[in-house]
Amino acid sequence: MPHAWKFSRPDWTGLGATWSSGRCPCPWHGVFNDPIHGHIEMHPLLVQIIDTPQFQRLRYIKQLGGTYFVFPGASHNRFEHSLGVGYLAGYLVRTLKERQPELDITQRDILCVEIAGLCHDLGHGPFSHMFDGRFIPLTRPDLKWKHETASVQMFEHLITSNKLEEVMKSYGLVLEEDMLFIKEQIGGPIDETSCVTSWPYRGRPKEKSFLYEIVANKKNGIDVDKWDYFARDCHHLGIPNNFDYKRLLIFTRVCEVKNQKHICTRDKEVGNLYEMFHTRYCLHRRAYQHKTGNIIEIMITEAFQKADKFFEIRGSGGKVYHISTAMEDMEAYTKLTDCIYQEILHSSHPELEEAREILRKVERRELYKFLGETRPESKKEIVKSNSLAESIANSKPEKDPPDVELKAENFIVDIINMDYGMKEQNPIDNVHFYCKADPSKAVSISKEQVSKFLPIIFTEQVVRVYYKSQDPDVISAAKQYFIQWCMENDFTKPQVTNSLIIFLNWTANGDASSGRQGTFVSPPLTAISFHPWDIQS
Repeated sequence: MPHAWKFSRPDWTGLGATWSSGRCPCPWHGVFNDPIHGHIEMHPLLVQIIDTPQFQRLRYIKQLGGTYFVFPGASHNRFEHSLGVGYLAGYLVRTLKERQPELDITQRDILCVEIAGLCHDLGHGPFSHMFDGRFIPLTRPDLKWKHETASVQMFEHLITSNKLEEVMKSYGLVLEEDMLFIKEQIGGPIDETSCVTSWPYRGRPKEKSFLYEIVANKKNGIDVDKWDYFARDCHHLGIPNNFDYKRLLIFTRVCEVKNQKHICTRDKEVGNLYEMFHTRYCLHRRAYQHKTGNIIEIMITEAFQKADKFFEIRGSGGKVYHISTAMEDMEAYTKLTDCIYQEILHSSHPELEEAREILRKVERRELYKFLGETRPESKKEIVKSNSLAESIANSKPEKDPPDVELKAENFIVDIINMDYGMKEQNPIDNVHFYCKADPSKAVSISKEQVSKFLPIIFTEQVVRVYYKSQDPDVISAAKQYFIQWCMENDFTKPQVTNSLIIFLNWTANGDASSGRQGTFVSPPLTAISFHPWDIQS
């Protein structure tokens, strides 16, 4: 995204930036033309952070990973999302400062919140959540790793490797406190043992607890990160966004609850908040967890896994890392982006042939076939394991069993969890509201006070099953095994696609398995269809 330059206003942040020896602070603030928020201004320090290799890396990481293979408009990257979150973080904290001067929000606070918003996603790996949600658990199952941890480490690496410490000081930041505050906003309390205390954070005192609810709200999930990706993802996916964050900003203020300050919302906005979480669910159902996008990510993950030990990335001191270990060294991790997909696809190394062939199948749309999806009838949570595929492979239909040999390793079971962001909890139960009559007093609003049309259950599991074959007879047999497995294991009647005649208690109406018409969602044109010949060509 190009940015223009303007000479900054004197004392742009109110910090009275000084010119010290060494690297001088940039006297310019950047103006970015963003398709979601319009023209947005960035503080000179943020511009210097943006213009580093560590931040520019985000230009090469797709925001929605494999979803781009299904939604052609979803070509946006973590780079522009990060700009948007940095902008909204500053917008919200300035709004609170103007509305409630008694909160004593300083210019240091504002700048730190903006930096945290800007840098919150620095730690994402190739194809975003595919990397930490699929690839790392598969290649390093004993490692409990999340991208927020890498974001904190990458932020530290960005500051030190680009020698920005003195620049930060020149804008009035106190590194000992403010670096800690920024990292806590991104990844939570740095010292895990402090979580048992009444106030686990050290970057800011308890009196400013509300500042930790702006970028990544651990209390109820209402934060500027979601506001940006809802608007941005819907824009690029061609899906309507019914949530209006601009209206919510108007009715946001800070109230004290049990000796701790929290960001609260006007009582009449409770419906808007439910709309926000429903938007999240709809995005997962329609786009983020799209059955085709998911199997493409599974196939890319398989390719990366096969290439892992042969793919070398040099880090600090010349040490060699691999795809699954690069995040142990931020110099190596800086080089790890979506570009490795193309590097593997077009490589000539014989040891990468298996990985190459999987990616070629993705390019040719020779995807593993979707057998159907189901949901557990009971409330028992289904845990992903290899035993699920083995169980399906052993579920041979009793009536007219197909004369086809099916292998457990060819079944792929994908467990999808969809919720309002807090598993089985209603996040609105953790939201505080204020009334017009007394804006200083926080109240709670129960679901029953809002509407009887609201959800009773706030989480669901979907079990999707695929099979590694292009043979119609094999796929037909695999679907019968899948349906038999659902019947035997207390699952709902599965949604099964394509033509299939099953002589079981459950029957499925199919459609033609060949000559399919393709439908793509393009933001300006909504849904557009293509003839099968156009897809194959």
